[in-house]
Amino acid sequence: MATGTRLRPVGDQDVRLRHRVVHGYRRAYRTAGEGPPVVLIHGIGDSSATWAELIPGLARRYTVLAPDLLGHGASDKPRADYSVAAYANGVRDLLGVLGMERATLVGHSLGGGVALQFAYQYPELTERLVLVGTGGVGREVSPFLRATALPGAELMLALLSRPAMRRPARLFFELMRLLDSDLGQDAPDLLGLVDALPDARSRSVFVRTLRAVVDWRGQVVTMLDRCYLTEGMPTMLIWGSRDGVVPEAHAHRAHAAMPGSRLEIFEGAGHFPFHTNPARFLALVEDFIETTPPADWSAERWYALLRAGRFGTAVAEPDPAYEAVVERELRVESERSAT
Repeated sequence: MATGTRLRPVGDQDVRLRHRVVHGYRRAYRTAGEGPPVVLIHGIGDSSATWAELIPGLARRYTVLAPDLLGHGASDKPRADYSVAAYANGVRDLLGVLGMERATLVGHSLGGGVALQFAYQYPELTERLVLVGTGGVGREVSPFLRATALPGAELMLALLSRPAMRRPARLFFELMRLLDSDLGQDAPDLLGLVDALPDARSRSVFVRTLRAVVDWRGQVVTMLDRCYLTEGMPTMLIWGSRDGVVPEAHAHRAHAAMPGSRLEIFEGAGHFPFHTNPARFLALVEDFIETTPPADWSAERWYALLRAGRFGTAVAEPDPAYEAVVERELRVESERSAT
């Protein structure tokens, strides 16, 4: 596994967990710093704590907001809508409550899909996108996630969370690491996700969220059919070359489908490149923000792109690589679409 300089861990003096009630539900979040807003969106089963090593560095220049998505971390876990679109709405509402008008969004895994959906629903609120091992690009996904989408998943997760199963689970991930498998690159992080599901409500939310985006065949939603709308939106894709959850091939697929995007591959890293080499990740994000102007959104331009469609020439010349990627993906997965 690739390694890099470790950043200092976040402490109580830097960032503390805060809460606001939105629509009657308690929403937890971490915030620090001053300057242009940067929103960090975690993946499924995770929490804002996953960004702990990055927040202090980013907070030197920016106002950093890292929410616990509804149903995750210290946020409430109601019986609610856990779709990608609902999460995008939740991010919008939290930004509004905290008085943040526009932001750069950094999304990991499911959080990348939420960031993409946010930019689709609220382009006027989005300055830039940083998508890290993001979901919503292709069908392929870890067999473990496909299995967890099957009936009986709650029981399987309940068994995994029992104290008696801790040692077998650790042995399994340690074996994956020793065998140098892609999944083994993220063994500590994946074990941490199991620990984050200690009760029935947490496990129920995890399964409901997962089933909104994954079934036994793989991912069931895609944003490839509308990625052309990111034209003019500064976008950077960051992926681990050994991502065992969402394969690196999705990075190149998304890069081809998103006009003007930037692609950075972390060689040897798995699904959590910002844990593998946080110093490089921080430097990339800071450089990206400092060297790209925020998206210059206008309703007229947005509607012109929309009317022109994926293969229209009213706004830009067709990109053959982009067209080939989207056509192939949508032909295979014609029923998949995000709302």
